[in-house]
Amino acid sequence: MKTILLASAAAATLFAAPAFAQDAIGSVGVTYSNPTIKAAGNDIDGDIWSVDGTVALPAKDWTVTLNGAVDHTKAFGEEDTSGKAAAHLTKMWTSDVRAGGFVAANGIGTGDTLWTVGAEAQKYLAGSTLTGLVAWTDADAGDIWTVGGDAAFYVMPNLRLNAGVAYNNIRPNGGNNADAWTYGVGAEYEFENTPFSVGASYTRADLDAADVDTWSLGLRYSFGGDLQARDRAGANLGVAAITSVLGIR
Repeated sequence: MKTILLASAAAATLFAAPAFAQDAIGSVGVTYSNPTIKAAGNDIDGDIWSVDGTVALPAKDWTVTLNGAVDHTKAFGEEDTSGKAAAHLTKMWTSDVRAGGFVAANGIGTGDTLWTVGAEAQKYLAGSTLTGLVAWTDADAGDIWTVGGDAAFYVMPNLRLNAGVAYNNIRPNGGNNADAWTYGVGAEYEFENTPFSVGASYTRADLDAADVDTWSLGLRYSFGGDLQARDRAGANLGVAAITSVLGIR
């Protein structure tokens, strides 16, 4: 019930934002992901359905970006529903550089919420967007440092391709530190003269004890602008540290 209430409040805020802010830019979408965990010679598949939304709102010289998502996961013979949310405060420091910070909560409603704070920056070029961030995540079992970057290219105004990498240093309480690398590629195509787009992505996470390969497919509705306008307005800043680096929700 807690997750449903949080998800409903986030959805109401995201859908209402365009009506109250003429310059709001953002999107809502639904995504299916199929992660495969490879550990100890075994492959374990899972299924994740996600509904997410994001909106970027101008606030004088600053931009407030709000994200929210609800994930329904089936894995290990069990099902679970969780939420995540983030708030970003960024500013255009030059004509083509946006920078600021964010706070995010992952696992809302499950009883074990991961809190993340970080700094992020984007560089806008004629046909591309470069993104980088550094973040710290606090968990009951320890903490995680994340550093990563992503490069997005507009092959056409309505076709976005991206590739990125993130490094994580995992520091468990009372244990040895561990390293993890996450690599990702993605694509999003917006149908001409419509606000709808389709996307696909692949990510691989290399951990000391396991590897995780994830394929995702999604459908998205944008408001306030096209793919590149979402980028330039700060509406593509993600809901979680790793995925925001990789440009994947």
